[in-house]
Amino acid sequence: MKNICRQFTCAIILACLGHLALAQGTFEKISVHGASLEGNLAGDSPDREVFVYLPPGYGNTDRDYPVIYFLHGYAVGAQAYVERVLNLPDSVDAAMAAGAEEFIVVMPDTFNRFGGSMYSSSPTIGDWESFIAKDLVDYMDSHYRTLATPGGRGLSGHSMGGYGTLRIGMKYPDVFGALYAMSSCCLDSGAPGQERALAEYARMDEGFETQQGTMSLAGLAQAAAWSSNPQNPPYYVDLPFDRNGNALPEVQARWPANSPVAFAGQYVPALASYRAIFMDIGDQDGLITGNNKLDAALTRFGIDHEYVIYEGTHGNKIGQRFIDNVIPFFTQYLDRE
Repeated sequence: MKNICRQFTCAIILACLGHLALAQGTFEKISVHGASLEGNLAGDSPDREVFVYLPPGYGNTDRDYPVIYFLHGYAVGAQAYVERVLNLPDSVDAAMAAGAEEFIVVMPDTFNRFGGSMYSSSPTIGDWESFIAKDLVDYMDSHYRTLATPGGRGLSGHSMGGYGTLRIGMKYPDVFGALYAMSSCCLDSGAPGQERALAEYARMDEGFETQQGTMSLAGLAQAAAWSSNPQNPPYYVDLPFDRNGNALPEVQARWPANSPVAFAGQYVPALASYRAIFMDIGDQDGLITGNNKLDAALTRFGIDHEYVIYEGTHGNKIGQRFIDNVIPFFTQYLDRE
């Protein structure tokens, strides 16, 4: 897998230089209702914005197209990834002009009251796993000409979205055919210590309105995803220490239970069923330890995968690698009609 992307780089640069001459796809913003999100205690709308890229040939043929589902990171919505991280739709136009397969690309907006869903499932935030793997996929298959088989669907994402890619991928191998996780967070998450837990209580007391869209709510987002408590309003979360600093072991145990490093062994047949699994991360990324641990765990379980550490930080090369690596990866491993 290591060499699948290099052949595209020079061609993509030339294609970008001649951008005005590129065949251009269609870029849409739609709304998708998530039955899986109805009734969430956070009060977030189950109707989600979704960005959809349709390739240049979509309007000129009646063929079905493979789909790349991309999951964005924490503290921002999909719009930030469209404009600042992936540079859609121009980057995909350039990649396809350079020889990549024509794909439909789908990015749902998962920003919520806590700044992000962790692509997990709880009464507090709703069932985001099912929203991605069922509601969204079903909507795309019923409203667009998709190649509606696991071999026609790839799942990818960055940071929190990389975590979501691996989490959802393990649980839904019958939906997706290949996985590409970029700079994934939370792979070896443990419960926060006493000092951090007390700081989270202080943030709750300050109110969410002044903090949304920042990283300051990340701990509460994880609590909403992994230690939900429908009997604890107004935020419906439990933290691993009470307000007096006393440990709550039953809550503490729930956080590492949501770590892919811990639960990967429960999904060995699912992971082994994928055509390809790719993980990458920058060598200056603070999340590298968790990625190294998951790489070791997958190796220990005999799961065929590729893991690349490149020169970079958490976010400085994501757009470039989406063009140079992610799209060529799915060009190789997804079906085409």
